[in-house]
Amino acid sequence: MIELLRYRDIMKVTYYRDLLENADIRTFIRNDNLSTTATSIPEFYPALCILDEADQEEAMSLINEDIQDEEMACGEVVCKDCQESSPANFGTCWNCGAELPTR
Repeated sequence: MIELLRYRDIMKVTYYRDLLENADIRTFIRNDNLSTTATSIPEFYPALCILDEADQEEAMSLINEDIQDEEMACGEVVCKDCQESSPANFGTCWNCGAELPTR
């Protein structure tokens, strides 16, 4: 069993578990019942683990890709035609419809 990530928020760990399970990577969440303790102790945060070491590279690739997509969605880009800001995950400007630059 190999730990891939650890978060205080069980929902985030569960989200990544589902992402990996959908890619047929067997997982296990350690400390899933300990996250509700009053004291914040990182060692006891829910931890996402994979069962097969051979899946580690693919699992980390999927997680990193998802994190990059999330960061991209949170940012903004400026349209070169009308100078309006649009979310970075848009392909075209919401204001004028021009194609937006990619990051």
